[in-house]
Amino acid sequence: MPKKTPMRQCVGCREMKPKKELIRVVRAPEGEVSLDFRGKKPGRGAYVCPQAECLKRARKTRALERAFGAALPPEVYEALEEQMKEAPPDE
Repeated sequence: MPKKTPMRQCVGCREMKPKKELIRVVRAPEGEVSLDFRGKKPGRGAYVCPQAECLKRARKTRALERAFGAALPPEVYEALEEQMKEAPPDE
C-alpha cells in the first residue's frame, strides 16, 4: 500500500497541496517568525505557496496573524519576501 502524501492548505490561495510543495512559515517559541524550507524548525507553523503572490495575499487578509494568534509587524513580511527571493530552488 503506497504511503499517504500529507496535504496542507496555503494561507494565501487557500488551496490544498502536498506538504513538500509548500513553504512553512514558523513562529518560534521566542516569537521570531521565519521561513522553514525543510519543515523541521520548532514552533507554530503555517504554509504558503512558493509564489510571492500567495505571501502578498496572506498579508492582505492577515492570514498569518490569525494562524499565529499574534500581530506581525510589516518588517516581518518584508523579511519573509526577501527570504523567499533568496530561497534555493531545490529546497
